[in-house]
Amino acid sequence: MSQTVRIPDGFVDELKARIRPSDVIGRKVKLVKKGKEWVGLSPFTAEKTPSFYVNDQKRIFKCFSSGMGGDVISFVMETERLSFIEAVEKLAEEAGMSLPKASPEAAEEYDHRKRLQAACEAAATYFEDCLQASEGAAARIYLEGRGLLPAAWRRHRLGFAPDDWRKTTEHLKSEGFTIAEILEAGLAKESDKGGEPYDAFRGRLMFPIPDSRGGVIAFGGRGLMPDAKPKYLNSGDTPLFHKSRVLYRYKAAREALGHGEGGGLIVCEGYMDAIALTEAGFGHAVAPLGTALTEDQIALLWRAGPEPVLCFDGDRAGLGAAFRALDRALPHVEPGRSLYFVLLPDGMDPDDLIRERGPAAMAKALENRLALSELLWRRERDVEPLDTPERQAGLEARLATAAAQVKHPGVRAAYERDLKARMRDHFWQVRQANRSNNSKKRPGTGHNPASGDSGQAALKGGAPAKLRGLGAIVRAVDSPYLLDFGAETLAVSAFPDPDVSQIRDCILDFVNAGKPIDRKALSAHLLEAGNMRASRLLKDYPDTPQIAADGPEAREWLIALEQYMAVRSSDGQEPGSGMDAASGESTASPSAWRRRHQLVAERRALRARMNEAAGKVGES
Repeated sequence: MSQTVRIPDGFVDELKARIRPSDVIGRKVKLVKKGKEWVGLSPFTAEKTPSFYVNDQKRIFKCFSSGMGGDVISFVMETERLSFIEAVEKLAEEAGMSLPKASPEAAEEYDHRKRLQAACEAAATYFEDCLQASEGAAARIYLEGRGLLPAAWRRHRLGFAPDDWRKTTEHLKSEGFTIAEILEAGLAKESDKGGEPYDAFRGRLMFPIPDSRGGVIAFGGRGLMPDAKPKYLNSGDTPLFHKSRVLYRYKAAREALGHGEGGGLIVCEGYMDAIALTEAGFGHAVAPLGTALTEDQIALLWRAGPEPVLCFDGDRAGLGAAFRALDRALPHVEPGRSLYFVLLPDGMDPDDLIRERGPAAMAKALENRLALSELLWRRERDVEPLDTPERQAGLEARLATAAAQVKHPGVRAAYERDLKARMRDHFWQVRQANRSNNSKKRPGTGHNPASGDSGQAALKGGAPAKLRGLGAIVRAVDSPYLLDFGAETLAVSAFPDPDVSQIRDCILDFVNAGKPIDRKALSAHLLEAGNMRASRLLKDYPDTPQIAADGPEAREWLIALEQYMAVRSSDGQEPGSGMDAASGESTASPSAWRRRHQLVAERRALRARMNEAAGKVGES
């Protein structure tokens, strides 16, 4: 460090409140969650059995093999050989906190900030007293009408700002604060007409806004008259307060949630919603201060828990707010760090839902929350009808653009896979609905009318009847792009010839293993496994022309392949499939196809184990 620093009172407590020990310690020790604690191997001794524990709730670590323990600061001091001041400075930088330099100016600035916070605290106490006085009658009636009783007023330190131009200012001056301090704390405003400063809040129900340590740094005020404008008024930015970096009730909510317990805070849109949730038993509720969630506020949420739940009114404005939060968070999601969303019914907010239907209805809404990926999918899916190839391609492009916003490479790849799977499932459902409609238009038919006959005939041409499907499989080998969207269909297709099924299973094994699809390699693999006829069939089949990506031939190939799903014998089983009834219906959804795909892999693994066991028996 370039200079010695002076650590202000309370700075270390705030620093430790902002940092989860498991986040810092987890960069040096591989931690595994075990109940309420994290466990790992000691970084101080060469142990083989974990005896190193981290407790985020208590904000401590304990190493039983070495006897060492302490807080996150002492851990950094010990593992990085830093002094106390150096460790605090390092962690403060990580937490986005500025450590003041030891200078007369810095000390003066710190003392000045303490005076401003004392002014805010004095104002909060004054507003609480005014709520209980005769002038606070209208505010008391309003609170009782919202179902809040005096005990709740005290818990949340609710108050009332007198409907007077200078009453609050005069009270604060009598408490020893200067007009300059009152103005800088955001409790009064300069007159545009050159007169004396006037109170910033008048005739309003007051909500004190605490910082992460619980000290009051600002206020929100709700107008009580029908024509009050604005309805809610917040303190302006001050040396203590920037509304884009603060969440209402953050300290209390974080304590109610606990540290490192999983889950996350509940985020609602306003003060009254946060209070209603708290009084209904959801004490980990917070609210932004009248604006859309910012990146700083989302970072605060993730410090408290990995998966906060954003709760929005179920109207168009609420949905828009949810989408804005989604876009703000998407680039920053990581393993163990995401968002969930609740869109409440019938245009209600949490306060409405709790008062009209009770806390159980709120709990049910929270249980039915949507993952960030689900809300993203629904938004892009519903942009326009998906009734043409062009619009379907538009959906695919939108999903690709959204996934590309994720910075973490592993999570980005997972989003790409998930969104593609959702898109395939949706298009499958559309095709099933279209087939059902077509069947109704053709009474007397036992199946959907054939489509793409010319493409199917071309794919089947040259293959004997007993080898039906071989041509379609070879096409997938010669044009592996087809497997990007046809692997599930291939997995559940039933081929009469067992060696054709062997080729199919080999292809799926290569796909699962991430191996490139190559005819020569597949043939060699089949030969090594003892499937000589299957190897020869694949090796000797004439080369097929390459199929262009997204072209009509690719769609014809999928239609041709789907016929092998639909062929069924009189007893309801796919002929020649070699699968039992657990494999599912031939018209099952893509999720069922993936299950069938898994069964194919399990069957082959079982066969390999049986062969290995038989070999060992033969050797003995």
